[in-house]
Amino acid sequence: MDFVAITAAVAFIAPMCFSPGPNNLLCAAHGSKHGFRNTIPLTLGMVTGWSSLGIGVGMASTFIEKNEEIFTLLSWVGAMYIAYLAYKMANTKLIDLESKESQSIASLEVDEQPLGFKTGLGLQIVNGKAWIHFLVLMTTFGATFGQGFFSKVGLVGLNGVFGYCAVLTWTASGVTLSKIFSSPKQAKVLNLGLAFSLLVVAIWIILPH
Repeated sequence: MDFVAITAAVAFIAPMCFSPGPNNLLCAAHGSKHGFRNTIPLTLGMVTGWSSLGIGVGMASTFIEKNEEIFTLLSWVGAMYIAYLAYKMANTKLIDLESKESQSIASLEVDEQPLGFKTGLGLQIVNGKAWIHFLVLMTTFGATFGQGFFSKVGLVGLNGVFGYCAVLTWTASGVTLSKIFSSPKQAKVLNLGLAFSLLVVAIWIILPH
């Protein structure tokens, strides 16, 4: 097992999971209205759908690994995309990082009845951030745990740990978290930290191993 590669994978996974996205923003809104405990079913649905999507993308990536030219091309594309994310994070207010699609998902009406497992599960199908996240993760770090299907499951499991911690953190923080991120000084520090970690990963990807 390549621990340097795992470290690089974590450096990609953590910022991607904890930055604002459909899941995190919805959990913050839901948690602030319905409380932490009532949001747990929603978060469990999210992590189940998120991980299922990751396994599906991982299965497709096993074909890519057997075609070195395609794999190399996608690695460079992944590195450029990660560098682009680093640039965006360093130069944009954190709350503005997400697309209109993400914001529309996150702004789903949180009515008097708490959202449940099925809602969290179904949202992942239209979660653009999740699709891009796993496409880059699998084509760039898919072989981190070794070749084959079960190595992809291991990577999805590692990603799931960070992803679930992220939605729980946003749920617990609720409105307070959004207030912290709205502070220009604190948001800038957080942006630069996330951007730096992603830039290091992008450089590591294109270096010979």
